Amino acid sequence: MKAKFFSPLVCAALLIGLQSFCRAQSAAVPSGVKHDAYDRLLKKYVNSQGLVAYEKWKSNAEDMKALDDYLAQFAAAGSAASGNDRFASLINAYNGFVLQWILQNYPTESIWALKDSFKAKRHKLGGATVSLNDIENEMLRPEFGYRTHAVLVCAARSCPPLQQSAYSASGLDEQVARAFRNWLGRPDLNEFLIDKNEAAVSSIFKWFKGDFEKAGGAKTIMAKYAPAPARPLLEKPDCKISYKSYNWGLNDQGPHGRNYSKTNLIFDFLK
Repeated sequence: MKAKFFSPLVCAALLIGLQSFCRAQSAAVPSGVKHDAYDRLLKKYVNSQGLVAYEKWKSNAEDMKALDDYLAQFAAAGSAASGNDRFASLINAYNGFVLQWILQNYPTESIWALKDSFKAKRHKLGGATVSLNDIENEMLRPEFGYRTHAVLVCAARSCPPLQQSAYSASGLDEQVARAFRNWLGRPDLNEFLIDKNEAAVSSIFKWFKGDFEKAGGAKTIMAKYAPAPARPLLEKPDCKISYKSYNWGLNDQGPHGRNYSKTNLIFDFLK
């Protein structure tokens, strides 16, 4: 069997990738982050459908600074949060960084129209610089599991609705349950066709199938949080599951993102 040798360039690239991964894994979440200002901003600029008044928010210099100041709390290294304090802060940080990124680049039709929204390491967290993907895939999903997918909102119309309040350590379990109920109760996002013995649900349940299977399967999770009339359907072994097309248009209260198409997504993805 021949030994395999890698060029110095390949080895360097692998080392950089490994270092980046380790930094994301080791990034601590500062303890003692105050979420009050963020909670006020969500209540002011997010409506009951989870849509954001980006234009109004961007025109308010004081509230733009308030979001920046809130997120600046996450940059510090030092005492690390744990348990629900850590989870709540990570959820708020992810959603807050998304909002900040969109506001900095507004108007836009989609987060995919912006350069490297998910992969670029531009966010300060616990003394490290991380990407949105790092927060989701390396810091939340391994520990928070399937619950991650009801609470992270990446500024798309098919995302679970952005909630009108910040997540907190003390209320996290009920807030996550409420986020699931709100998401599954939206027929434009998850539709339960009892007469057809079919559930047409978010593609998130397909993309992250493994996370839901670890907790008993997507149907089991949906049956726990879906509207009461849909639960017997989801408990049937022969219930058919189909997946809705994902709308990556911006979750804007204004006109942006309303006409964002699959063709737009393809062009933005290939940029």
